[in-house]
Amino acid sequence: MGKENEYMDYTKSNVQYFSDVNKNRLFTRNNRNYINRLGRDVLNTLGDVSLLDIYLSKGKTVEPHYHQNAAELVYCISGSAQVSLINPFTNKVENIRITRGQVANVPQGWWHWETAAEDQTHLLAIFDAPYPEYIFGSDILARTPAEVLAKTYCLDKTKLQETLRPLNNQTIIIGPPDECSQQRSEEQKASHQENTDGYHYYRFK
Repeated sequence: MGKENEYMDYTKSNVQYFSDVNKNRLFTRNNRNYINRLGRDVLNTLGDVSLLDIYLSKGKTVEPHYHQNAAELVYCISGSAQVSLINPFTNKVENIRITRGQVANVPQGWWHWETAAEDQTHLLAIFDAPYPEYIFGSDILARTPAEVLAKTYCLDKTKLQETLRPLNNQTIIIGPPDECSQQRSEEQKASHQENTDGYHYYRFK
């Protein structure tokens, strides 16, 4: 049990043994893609454990991120997902497919992301720390000065700024954003129309 709980007075009226995770929303993309959270700040008898309750539709991704204070055990409740991580000791990407009842483990501090392979995918991310802490890729990209990235990696600053502009200085968490998905769908339809405009169709009797 965590040090904060070692000296808790369990006779006091503010001791908590129950919490409704559904009422503690961390982030909402839409009504099919959202994350609920549980930490010691909302359930004060927790030891060194916390969780994120994750709901995803097919193709949605919990953006690349890392947890500076904990390892993460990802349990698949329903649907299926691919948990991807970069092993810092080999510099290789590991892709782990999990379905109902299976888990993937991400060591503390490792860069990783989760992508739903089916609609109505439900994941439970369990951490060995009283609070789930996270640093998201969108924050790193949006808040690192463009001139620093351009100079360090020999990139075109103008093109880089244009590329990152859709982030709008926001933390994405679950991506792609709905407006991006809609835009891509419209672009694909337009491209398909252009490809078929040059063809003539005949009906044979």
